[in-house]
Amino acid sequence: SIQSENILVKTPVKTEEDRPSKPKPPTAAVPPEVRSEKPHMDDTFKHTNEGKGDLGKPAMSIFPEGFNKQKAIDLLYWRNVKQSGAVFSSVLLLLFSLTQFSVVSVGAYLALAALSATISFRIYKSVLQAVQKTDEGHPFKAYLEMEIALSQDQISKYADKILLYSNTCMKELRRLFLVQDLVDSLKFAVLMWLLTYVGALFNGLTLLILAVVSMFTMPVVYEKHQAQIDQYVGLIRTQVNSVVGK
Repeated sequence: SIQSENILVKTPVKTEEDRPSKPKPPTAAVPPEVRSEKPHMDDTFKHTNEGKGDLGKPAMSIFPEGFNKQKAIDLLYWRNVKQSGAVFSSVLLLLFSLTQFSVVSVGAYLALAALSATISFRIYKSVLQAVQKTDEGHPFKAYLEMEIALSQDQISKYADKILLYSNTCMKELRRLFLVQDLVDSLKFAVLMWLLTYVGALFNGLTLLILAVVSMFTMPVVYEKHQAQIDQYVGLIRTQVNSVVGK
């Protein structure tokens, strides 16, 4: 046993400190001002989606996307006097023209007026470019290159609204004419009887002109004299309620 112990050679156990460490790859020192935080995944996804969404948008659509209920209210309340005046005068001029001429004649005259303006402007710009020896190109180039399209979303949106209103109107007329409720049918008959007198005094265009004038005047008048109007309306409502109660 002594010989075996002498024969055995004790090998020293290497510790972690004695073991040669693998050389690490050199790292370049980055200045503090160059270091930047890694962008958050939500921000990266947001920017990516925004970029993709902009690519799919058309340059111009037939119906303005920004037109909403608030802009219509601002138009009727004359918040922008020039814009409201232009719309009001244009609509009135069109309606008065329809009272004197047929729809075909009014459409033809409007088309001729627009063509006269654009052709005259085109000739004027061409002569001006020839005199000044400039090459500005077509005066309506920006509008000719502008894409005019009706998107599928807009078609679906307005088609759904028209379908909803049409179905509701058809159901209501069926209910009234087939006397589902006798009282409602009698009310509808009285309303139609009163409209016969209105039709004897005014035609459709006259009623439309009165409606347009009322839309552009009554909101402004009510806004300026709201307290007095509410007072008189309250008195009238009280009298009507008392008579109905009796």
